Amino acid sequence: MSGRLIILRHAQADPGIGTSDADRELTGKGRVQAAAVGRLLAGEGLVPDHVICSTARRTRQTWELVAAGLPGEPTVDFEPAAYSAGLDAMFELIGLVGADVGTLMVVGHNPTAAQLAAAFIGGVVAFPPASIAVADLDVEWLYAAPGTGTGRILT
Repeated sequence: MSGRLIILRHAQADPGIGTSDADRELTGKGRVQAAAVGRLLAGEGLVPDHVICSTARRTRQTWELVAAGLPGEPTVDFEPAAYSAGLDAMFELIGLVGADVGTLMVVGHNPTAAQLAAAFIGGVVAFPPASIAVADLDVEWLYAAPGTGTGRILT
């Protein structure tokens, strides 16, 4: 195994009527979901060394609540490109991660989060808010691509 990738879709967000999509906030349920994700990841020993997080408010809020339940403090890149990244662009962002990172977490949006999970699991993946997938890669981050590892849905 070269690296472990944790894929997290942001928790439940407000529909944002009258607000830009990037400014949508988590609902109360979403806050509970995000905190539960942090506890689950800590309990499973799935703690990232580095995080790529979309700059949308709901992904940042999700990450902050997840991080509160994790030991340690990974480095975090709040990446504007992750907000609208498609699958290829997300793999490009992952490819920029240093070889010293053992566990990488991506906090993002559908449909890309579901597509990223499916790239390691195969088939179509249902990925509702606060879903987590974990993929063990057979290659360095630079060479990450569909089928270069095996994945599973955690929640």
